[in-house]
Amino acid sequence: MKLFNRNNENRNIEKSDKGFMEKAWDLQHRLEARQQNIGKGKYGRVLKMARKPTDEEYSKTSKITSIGIMAIGGLGFLIFLICTELATWIGKTLGWIH
Repeated sequence: MKLFNRNNENRNIEKSDKGFMEKAWDLQHRLEARQQNIGKGKYGRVLKMARKPTDEEYSKTSKITSIGIMAIGGLGFLIFLICTELATWIGKTLGWIH
């Protein structure tokens, strides 16, 4: 449908008259245009330099991460024990808890 008056209402009518294939091609062109812009923003340099880690790098990272998680969990458990056991012992010693 060819319209000579190009205001917003006519554009909406024109877009709605497109067939399935035209809509699919429009979507394809928009996706390809977005893909071409990947790597040109703020973090483009990082994305271009990024690579898949080797098996050795991956295993070292996994080990260090698991040690860190266990250390934080142990520290949390230690704080829990101090709050529960030591606080009741101090309360009993001072005579606040019977």
